[in-house]
Amino acid sequence: MMPVLEKSGHIGRVEWLGRVPAGGSLRAEPVDMLDLGFAGVTGERHEGVTRPSCVRVRNLYDRDTEIRNARQLTVLSAEEMAAIAAEMGLDRLDPAWLGASIVISGIPDFTHVPPSSRLQSGDGTTLTIDMENRPCVFPGREVEADKPGHGAAFKPAAKDRRGVTAWVERPGALRLGDELTLFIPDQRPWAP
Repeated sequence: MMPVLEKSGHIGRVEWLGRVPAGGSLRAEPVDMLDLGFAGVTGERHEGVTRPSCVRVRNLYDRDTEIRNARQLTVLSAEEMAAIAAEMGLDRLDPAWLGASIVISGIPDFTHVPPSSRLQSGDGTTLTIDMENRPCVFPGREVEADKPGHGAAFKPAAKDRRGVTAWVERPGALRLGDELTLFIPDQRPWAP
């Protein structure tokens, strides 16, 4: 039998790591290492094996229904963030403003990698990509706090470039500079 996930030939490099403290704003704190467990990052806003449902799945569940937490991490592309910043008229976007967990470089069209793809570090720490993380107004508020007059531009500039949400499939540590190999599902595109 063939493996269901195959190496894509793309390797990303961890450029930035952060954690969003529980109970606070969306703003992340930069860190040098993330210790990832099955529930995500301990003490982090999105920690948990389960979570209350939100607007993103409102056509499936009533708000606050307990569901599997596939939003433990927010993973963004350094290249896509640079494109967003340029469109917004900024020199750069601080990943902290976006509530980023991980910023990687080196994987083209990162926001649109197939759902269920895996990012695996050299020591086996593995993240499963859930789906595209659609832009919303909350990061724009963080941008506005530090760069007045630019916050409202975030949501339209981030369309198709907001990164993905992910969950921990195999626990372990991630550090700045780690390489993450992209594995993608071996299946044809859906064509009903």
